[in-house]
Amino acid sequence: MLMLKVECSLWFSLFSCSCAQGDLVTHTAWLNRSSILYAGEDKWSVDPRVSLVTLNQDEFTIKIEDVDLTDEGQYICAVQTSSRPRTTSVHIIVQVPPKIVNLSKDLVVNEGSNVTLMCLANGKPEPAIGWRMLSPSDDSLSSDSEVLEIPFISRYRAGVYECTAANDIAVDTQTVELTVNYPPSVSDGRDVGVTLGQRGVLQCEADAVPEADFEWYRDDRRIFNGFDGIEIEDAGAFSKLTFFNVSEADYGNYTCVATNKLGSANTSIILYEIIEPTSSTLLQVLEMTSSDLEQTTFENNDLLEGPGAVQDGNSGTSTVFTPTCLLLVVLLQLLLKF
Repeated sequence: MLMLKVECSLWFSLFSCSCAQGDLVTHTAWLNRSSILYAGEDKWSVDPRVSLVTLNQDEFTIKIEDVDLTDEGQYICAVQTSSRPRTTSVHIIVQVPPKIVNLSKDLVVNEGSNVTLMCLANGKPEPAIGWRMLSPSDDSLSSDSEVLEIPFISRYRAGVYECTAANDIAVDTQTVELTVNYPPSVSDGRDVGVTLGQRGVLQCEADAVPEADFEWYRDDRRIFNGFDGIEIEDAGAFSKLTFFNVSEADYGNYTCVATNKLGSANTSIILYEIIEPTSSTLLQVLEMTSSDLEQTTFENNDLLEGPGAVQDGNSGTSTVFTPTCLLLVVLLQLLLKF
């Protein structure tokens, strides 16, 4: 009986042919299709990857290293015994791990463009190819084919896309980074109140790709860094206009303009004055309040002297309660702080 055994891996194949004991083997040969690889100990193949492993009365084994697709096909073990010649054969199918061989390059597109991502791969069995949005993750944006179409792309579709090629042997993955350009949009400015002589900061924020360049204006006049002691500091999506010692001339309306190659946007911010109370201001308020208090007291006395007035049972004097007294106490406390 002639038995054939084949062991395969990703790196080599062993072809082993053996005969049942009792048969006297006189000649042996391994053939690939019509080409002789080995005839006994004699190597006929010129391929350096083919070598003899074992040759005796019971076994005839050869090895092929670094197996590739060209090694696929039929292999025949021929044995001449004392009784008669015998042959057996095996068909080798070479499986190849998937490999992505053609992939779209990283892309930079403008918002609203149509985008096509391509991924091609080799392998045996033929690999299944698919696309997905990897970062940020979005399961709704995927494809089970070599092509991923994204019509009218928005800024929210920017990110990293992954192509996967898989078969029964292994999986291969590669990624493409997709950048979406769009014009600036500026957050509404917040007006800032600052006391005379204090430090004031106006801030501007813009969302844009590529990042926006900032310009500051007072009315129609552009402001530059260092102008009149003003500092302008840009950091990514933010711009900051700083006054280190606010003067009367600094109060007014300022405009922040954000610009990139796709457009521009602006917002207005008002720097206004905050007046802190002083001792003289409090004295003026106190004098006005005292005057109002006297007038109110006289009016109340006139009312109490009329019919239906309420009088103290012991002294017969009229009692008047007014919130103005409480306000007077509070003002006096504030005055004592200065």
